[in-house]
Amino acid sequence: MFSSFFDQSPVAPHTDRLHSQTKGFMGYSLNTQTAVAVIGAGSMGAGIAQLAAQSGHAVRLFDAQSGAADNGLKRIAVDLDGAVKRGKMDGPERDAVLARLSVAASIDKLAGCGLLVEAIVERLDAKQGLFRQLEGFIAPNAVIATNTSSISITAVAQELQHPRRLIGWHFFNPAPRMKLVEVIPGVETDPALVPLMHTLSKAWGKTSVDAPNAPGFIVNRVARPYYAEGLRLLAERIEPAPEIDRLMREAGGFAMGPFELMDLIGLDVNLSVTESVFQATAFDARYAPHVIQQELVRSGRFGRKTGRGFYPYGKDAVAPFVATVAAGDAGGALTVAPNAGLLGPLVQRLRAAGVHVTTHAGLPDETLAIGDTRIALTDGRSAAERSAGSALILLDLARDFSTTTTLGATASPAAAAQLPALAALLQVVKIALIALDDVAGLALMRTVCCVANEAADVMTWTGTQAADIDIAMVLGTAYPMGPLAWADALGASRVVAVLANLQAHYGDIRYRRAPRLSRLHFTGERFHD
Repeated sequence: MFSSFFDQSPVAPHTDRLHSQTKGFMGYSLNTQTAVAVIGAGSMGAGIAQLAAQSGHAVRLFDAQSGAADNGLKRIAVDLDGAVKRGKMDGPERDAVLARLSVAASIDKLAGCGLLVEAIVERLDAKQGLFRQLEGFIAPNAVIATNTSSISITAVAQELQHPRRLIGWHFFNPAPRMKLVEVIPGVETDPALVPLMHTLSKAWGKTSVDAPNAPGFIVNRVARPYYAEGLRLLAERIEPAPEIDRLMREAGGFAMGPFELMDLIGLDVNLSVTESVFQATAFDARYAPHVIQQELVRSGRFGRKTGRGFYPYGKDAVAPFVATVAAGDAGGALTVAPNAGLLGPLVQRLRAAGVHVTTHAGLPDETLAIGDTRIALTDGRSAAERSAGSALILLDLARDFSTTTTLGATASPAAAAQLPALAALLQVVKIALIALDDVAGLALMRTVCCVANEAADVMTWTGTQAADIDIAMVLGTAYPMGPLAWADALGASRVVAVLANLQAHYGDIRYRRAPRLSRLHFTGERFHD
């Protein structure tokens, strides 16, 4: 985060990444002839070892736990056998990869490796202790890379005799398949290592981004609201977890909803990252762990790996039921404001399906109506506040109203009986309607605005480029689009308005606006040119 202030040595531009070999003034040299050590043989460490071997390196895998490295090699072999069965590689190629992998019986057997990648437990003391051991026998020009997901690189390097050769190199699980890697220099990291690690990342088939040495780097920082707002929505009982997850997937385009994703990652792992970011940000309330997640972890419900988290797993597990609004009578003619705004593609879709739509100049912008009931997109206020006693239905956001198969909506008390009429209208274009409780900002709009705001905050305080943030979130978390690109599509002023209304509703500083976002609201500019 602060390296640019403390170290004025220029970092080579991204064009230098094309060179097959780069040397810094310490004599670092990384190419396919470099022996690679991977310390930690869990799923991440084994994945990195496999990736290195597939990229042509001789790899030594070490784990302090007896038998763990051997088990790691067995998992790699199973994965490579699967690749052969799927036609992704042939048998001789698999055999060559396996031949490049070996187990180090003791940590000193890693001597002679030019690159040492750490993938052990996410604890600062453990990482520092490991690196002190490594410094006792590795070569002076050996590079040390930590795969930490959230711990300060400067803190990890703090007790090293030669901290300039340590850099953050954060892979995503499963490492052989996930395309992203974050390159993170600490305050003392030799600037020459940054382009070198970008070059190596590309040689390993990865897309690398410059990430700041700030809490959570890019992905684990920007993703925090995706989980946090999901948990707050669940606590406020907007709907059960299956409904929220379906909205995130089908209306938002996310690969998984927040609860499905936490179950996949492991609630214990996700909570640990949350706690790390919370502590590293001086206990900023925005990152505070939620009691729902804490209670599940205390009970041993970690998700898929324990057979139960937010959902049950196993052969007898029943698929979660998602309740949708049953279609009722049509409820009258559909009218639309001359400026339909973000709802324009939905109106066009209805017209194309044969729904009779008339324009009504008296309707406010971005508003539809069925009879006397108005339908508008949420702006962060509740329907109760916004309706002032009238009949009002609020629609949640959709990433693409022209293709979405699911929408969420809430209604003021006077419009509650009209939700079946809206469901009937949407049924014509094969959109299922999920009834949401009257929670400010609803589900998708609220989450997207909070994630975009977090991305803007990272950009504000670290100088990270918008392109790097968006690439990281698309490749690292399978977001349907980068959060800053999404903010550009919505308009900074809309995002600011939603957040301001959320902050007014809850009186909670967690919805404070990022300075960069506020600037764009006033200037009318975009995150991406």
